Amino acid sequence: MRRLLKFLHSVAGSGLLGGAAALAVVLMLTPASIGDAGYASLMIGMSKLAAWVIGPSVVLTVVSGLLAMLVHPPFQDAGWVWVKAATGILVLLAGLHIIGPLQEAATRAERGLQIAADAAQTARGFEAEIGTAWVLLRVSVVNIALGVWRPKFPQYPV
Repeated sequence: MRRLLKFLHSVAGSGLLGGAAALAVVLMLTPASIGDAGYASLMIGMSKLAAWVIGPSVVLTVVSGLLAMLVHPPFQDAGWVWVKAATGILVLLAGLHIIGPLQEAATRAERGLQIAADAAQTARGFEAEIGTAWVLLRVSVVNIALGVWRPKFPQYPV
């Protein structure tokens, strides 16, 4: 069971890292002036990436990590595991921050309700998602590094 959870956690972490990197690249390379059809296609594509790659990866990463702590008792006393659990909250929040607004914007773009009128408005709309994707990338890299190197944290008396 422990190996299965470790495998699922590793695969989900890789998917999360790759999905966040792909989303960041797409957002950063989006042209400043984008037409109505291009905007709708871009929003739909990004929402699908967030819903099919980032969302399941976030859930599987957090759930498999917490289950691994329950199944393997030595993890409950390891400091690096608790740091990963704490940063798992950031992963969950960043995932929710990316998925929700992108799906809402894609739905509006499909219906033609919200098409960016000027380039500045489009660029401002993507700034938050770019920042969140970078936070997700950084936290994912830190979590992977903690899992690989498993640093020793000082023990404090209770």
